[in-house]
Amino acid sequence: MASHQRSGARGLIGLATVGALLLGTPTAAATDDDGPVEAGIFVEKVEDLPEDFIHGADISMVLSLEESGVTFYDTAGNEADLFAVLADAGITDIRIRVWNDPWDSEGRGYGGGNVDVSRAVEIGQRATAHGMSVLVNFHYSDFWADPGKQFPPKAWEGMTVDDKVDALGEFTRDALEDFRDAGVDVRMVQVGNETNHAVSGVSAWPDRARMFSAGSAAVREVFPDALVALHFTNPERAGTFAEYAAQLDQHGVDYDVFASSYYAFWHGTLENLTDVLSHVAETYDKKIIVTETSWAYTLEDGDGTGNIIGSDPGHDRYSVSPQGQADALRDVIAAVNDLGDAGLGVYYWEPAWLPVGPPEQIEQNWVLWETYGSGWATSYAAEYDPDDAGEYYGGSAWENQALFDFEGHPLESLQVFRYVYTGAVAPLEVVRVESPELVVVHGDEIALPSTVRVTYNDGSVDQHAVTWNDDDVAAIDGPGTYEVRGLTESDIEVTAEVVVQPVNYVVNGSFEDSDTSMWTISGAGAAITTTNDAADGTRAVQFWAPEPYEFTVSQQIEGLTAGTYRLSATTQGGDSPQTDERRLTATTSAGTYDADLLLDGWRTWRTTTVEDIVVEDDGTATVAATFTLSGGAWGTFDDVVLERTGDLEPEWPAWDPAQVYVAGDMVNHQGADFKASWWTRGQEPGDPHGPWQEVAAAPDGTALWTPSRVFDTGDVVLHDDVRYTARWWTRNQEPGTSPWGPWETDPA
Repeated sequence: MASHQRSGARGLIGLATVGALLLGTPTAAATDDDGPVEAGIFVEKVEDLPEDFIHGADISMVLSLEESGVTFYDTAGNEADLFAVLADAGITDIRIRVWNDPWDSEGRGYGGGNVDVSRAVEIGQRATAHGMSVLVNFHYSDFWADPGKQFPPKAWEGMTVDDKVDALGEFTRDALEDFRDAGVDVRMVQVGNETNHAVSGVSAWPDRARMFSAGSAAVREVFPDALVALHFTNPERAGTFAEYAAQLDQHGVDYDVFASSYYAFWHGTLENLTDVLSHVAETYDKKIIVTETSWAYTLEDGDGTGNIIGSDPGHDRYSVSPQGQADALRDVIAAVNDLGDAGLGVYYWEPAWLPVGPPEQIEQNWVLWETYGSGWATSYAAEYDPDDAGEYYGGSAWENQALFDFEGHPLESLQVFRYVYTGAVAPLEVVRVESPELVVVHGDEIALPSTVRVTYNDGSVDQHAVTWNDDDVAAIDGPGTYEVRGLTESDIEVTAEVVVQPVNYVVNGSFEDSDTSMWTISGAGAAITTTNDAADGTRAVQFWAPEPYEFTVSQQIEGLTAGTYRLSATTQGGDSPQTDERRLTATTSAGTYDADLLLDGWRTWRTTTVEDIVVEDDGTATVAATFTLSGGAWGTFDDVVLERTGDLEPEWPAWDPAQVYVAGDMVNHQGADFKASWWTRGQEPGDPHGPWQEVAAAPDGTALWTPSRVFDTGDVVLHDDVRYTARWWTRNQEPGTSPWGPWETDPA
């Protein structure tokens, strides 16, 4: 039953329309005293939000998009300049990334907007012309810089740290002079982008601090009134922001603003964000901004290359819809505002990175991406970033997180920057219906929930009874992923995903249980901990050390049934050159089986699999991951699975009822080995009185007693873990059943 009743019409909608675009014409600007305005979305007012709070947007892609033919519209449906649309929506500041030299040797752009200094200045001039201030975001790289990649510019390759410090200062100074001379209103300058582990390839804190200081000094010289920001990410990692701020303070880095990325699908709770940032603000008297945030309004792919958020992130509060975007953005603004005077503002990342064409025009899209750099990377970037851009270049992976629809019309979520001052109300609609996910081990009961959660655009939630399709449930058979259809009491179609996993013989393979005594970690730099960088759940083996280090994570498994097995584990991380060793191994009495583990970047999950592992009759295997890493290498190791894939190939041929066998011939039948005692044909092995003796042995070679096997005086057997010696010839007389029988306990 629906537990939450309301008067009036209830706009129940099916899954097909849950992600529908909520377009609308915004109301005139309102003051705090006006109360909630009528709109197409609900927005809770942010209390005591200053009028000078920064409402920012990073639109570094804009020139490449316009060059590719992308058109933007205002809320009335008229073609319009993007900058005018953003300013009308309450955007006060524009963030612009700057790359040193995003061009190959033939002058072809790497993509991502091809934003060098001259193009960044052009964007800044347009922002200033529309009354918006600018945040200049120096990556100090020729292409994307993030926690997993901090490549130095091509021109800086081979430089010493001293030379890089000088080059960074000079580049910053020269670039900012271009902004100044062009009349750009620069409010803030970001010295490095997501510099958790390095900046421009420099990782040691004393040297990194010198790089920051060189950039800061250049800002002070060219724009004395501008704020200097340093940018980090992963606020969910306990203690990291406090450590970064302490290092900056210890090394005397001159800066004003501690900046953080925050994406709700990656970075933990907003309560934690406010907590870790307030520590920095209060301890070191710093201002705070969130320089990057976003949320998805649809799961559709707009250009044919797939998106970073391609499935529902499953957030408890935020639906994949314009309403979900509004909720997510409003909450980040509120979290920063909760910092008081220290909280300066929030920037939405690439709200206008739209498709250059629909998926069915993919060939034409490729031409535009390659020609104008309007995708995330072009093929020409391979010379600079061969392992990432060189492999996965293509279009936008972000268009479903834009604040515009695929055709360039603004979503009403763009108006949140204004609505947070007044609040907004809208007709009630369903924005999300829960799609349950059930994970079971093969053989477990399939118990689907009797109700599903239905979320409305005002944030309220109902529980609706659901009936599941019996045929879909009956079709679940064996390991795999299954979809089960359902219908709620209010006729909303729902689906549940049932994942049937094979039995995992690794105990606590995802490290989620607090008891980790079954695991052994030797060496340095690694620990089992809670982290948002876990591949499965919230815990993993996390590793990092400033100097070269090595460690091994291992578990011994006993009681396995003889057969073949598959071992897998998942890793992510970076700053680990090819000379490092990273091995996943399984060791059994039959041998050692191994494969390389990969660290291909932050949250770039790579699953390594070791196939055809032979476990013999002793039933024992040791699984391990061994790392020998360079200083500064980092990552997580998670989701270790050992699953049985089949029986061992029998040593002897299968018994054939049509074949003639003579004494001494060996066959395999139903997984057991048999030896012929005399001539036979058509007599099935297994009869304790027939021509076949079942032959089996313990791991140490001692014969196992079987009813059909003939034993003679002095023969030693193992039965129920007890050794016996035959007093005389015997067959089908079980040891231990009679003190007067043919068996006596073996004194050995």
